[in-house]
Amino acid sequence: MERKKILFIYYQNTKPGGISKVLAQLTSELAELNYDIEILFLLEAHQDFYPIHPKVKKHYINAFGDKYSRFGTSIYKKYNKIPKIYNIYSYLYDFGTYRVLNQWINENHQNYDTIVSCWYKLSSMLAINSQVSKKTIAWEHISYQTGGLVYYNILRKYYKNLRSIISLTHTSLEHYKKINPNSIVISNIIGDNYESFKLDITSKENIICAVSRLDPEKNVKDFINIIKECKIGEDWKIIIAGDGTQRTLLKEQAQNIDLQNIEFLGSIPQEKILQLYKKSKIFCMTSLNEGLPTVLIEAMFCGNALIAYDCPTGPSEIINTNNGYLIKMHDKENYIIKLKHLINNPQELTELMISSKTESEKWSKEKIIPQWEKIL
Repeated sequence: MERKKILFIYYQNTKPGGISKVLAQLTSELAELNYDIEILFLLEAHQDFYPIHPKVKKHYINAFGDKYSRFGTSIYKKYNKIPKIYNIYSYLYDFGTYRVLNQWINENHQNYDTIVSCWYKLSSMLAINSQVSKKTIAWEHISYQTGGLVYYNILRKYYKNLRSIISLTHTSLEHYKKINPNSIVISNIIGDNYESFKLDITSKENIICAVSRLDPEKNVKDFINIIKECKIGEDWKIIIAGDGTQRTLLKEQAQNIDLQNIEFLGSIPQEKILQLYKKSKIFCMTSLNEGLPTVLIEAMFCGNALIAYDCPTGPSEIINTNNGYLIKMHDKENYIIKLKHLINNPQELTELMISSKTESEKWSKEKIIPQWEKIL
């Protein structure tokens, strides 16, 4: 049987990020199954942050090198204090990306049976290219409502031209089915290092953790305020892993309200994040928007009780009575009640950690990889 040649397209693999991580994991699994896998990165050659399987061939094209991208960058550097200037930069960079990607695809698309685009902007660009749209799968990692006027209202309509759309949640699936009937749901694989974890309650520590980009949409400021209102004793630690535009602001917030038992780890390697999950008992998330929040599933594999806002989209498809509490958006009072309840009821917390680990089995790669094989 002839080996299928599959091309994945994404921006980079230079820093921590959910998409780069699942891209590395999925392509490694498919390479082991004897698919002919290649990845096109829209950045000049770089060292991989997440290890890529040695059988996977990598290509690099520098979207930042296009004249429109360079022009957008120069404008942003010069006028970055002007409100909305980032939007101008973003559209100029996107147009430069389109030019570079389109040229490479037009020259090389005939080498591949299937093209998998890993971001909605790239999927939109390929959807309007008649040479490749019918062999392209949009692998969606974020809420379908993202993208504003250009991408949400205009370009995503061209998803009708694509071979298929892979959503992470059933909420997104309902939307995309109206555009392209060949839409399906496939969850992200989490990885062997999580799936092989054997829960030992006695090795757990009194740690409440959050793993997140420290950007406005992740709403970590709410989490810090919730911790303050809970008046958690010094026998518990609060650990936040991640970096972003609000890191300094959030550290100042914690200092201003005199939180003594909170620690900011910054950006740390995946192995250290895994060790944090293994040690912690409760995982909290206060995001305003998600795709499928992989961090919830990772924490669940490591036997954490989960508490999260019911933001669009994703948490409602993961959290249930077997693994934690789903809190109505912005209902901080109920969030505080549930978190204090777990802290003050150790036996119930232990039972929830055990059932959370059991619940994680439905997200195993043995259930997910066959779905990818079917669509490929």
